[in-house]
Amino acid sequence: MKIKSVGIIGLGQMGAGIAQVFATAGVSTYVYDAQAGATEKGVSGIKKRLERLVEKATISAADRDQTVKLIQPASTLTEFKAVDLVIEAIVENTEIKTKLFKELDTICKPETIFASNTSSISITKLAAATSRPEKTVGMHFMNPVPVMKLVELIRGLQTSDATYTLTKETVEALGKVPVTAKQDFPGFIVNRILIPMLNEAVYVLMEGIADPTDIDQAMKLGCNQPMGPLELADFVGLDTCLYISQILHRELGDSKYRPCPLLVKYVEAGWLGRKTGRGFYQYNQ
Repeated sequence: MKIKSVGIIGLGQMGAGIAQVFATAGVSTYVYDAQAGATEKGVSGIKKRLERLVEKATISAADRDQTVKLIQPASTLTEFKAVDLVIEAIVENTEIKTKLFKELDTICKPETIFASNTSSISITKLAAATSRPEKTVGMHFMNPVPVMKLVELIRGLQTSDATYTLTKETVEALGKVPVTAKQDFPGFIVNRILIPMLNEAVYVLMEGIADPTDIDQAMKLGCNQPMGPLELADFVGLDTCLYISQILHRELGDSKYRPCPLLVKYVEAGWLGRKTGRGFYQYNQ
């Protein structure tokens, strides 16, 4: 089997990026977002990014037109009934994702693979909510999707070898590099390592050891990181960092994952990073 068509649910920054890379690779791509106007906004954003690539002579106008032609906005999930692969990139909430997979289970053909772009939620648990647990897998793309090469593949307890192999081959066909989390543990590979580091940087700030600029400068020049931890936390979103920290702390039960109180306070204040104009730094909207 080869993935010839894909359905992307959730047209925020991640979902739109995933749709763009599939369409660019020549795959028929259906897109849907339940929020009013979000599908149109997501598609418009893809077109603008493609136009910038044409202006930079990275792609041709013909490539742009072909990519746009392969992106098909859907008005309801029923239009996903014949796709080979569905990837959800909706809000990071177990109950909402589970409800979506249950609905898709009644719509999609039996052969359709279900994939989640979750960065922390159990694939095993999501798979158990479907009648096709062996065809459910984690596909965690990195942000920004069109630029970042890495895709983290997560095998749930029930994921079959055939599903994993096909998913891996699909990722490689996109020009991405897959890495595999063999165990479906909270945070998988990237966030299991990244989020505690970001959280520790917030502790360094809270304890008055250094200010944000010096913390980030120290890690960029001392550890050769392209972005400092606080700058990166602002880019990811402080609410997302907190949510993943809470999952790691709750499900692994180790105090080393306890979210920094300052991170909690920033989220309570609505200082979520770049997307709100203020986090550890202030941004011009």
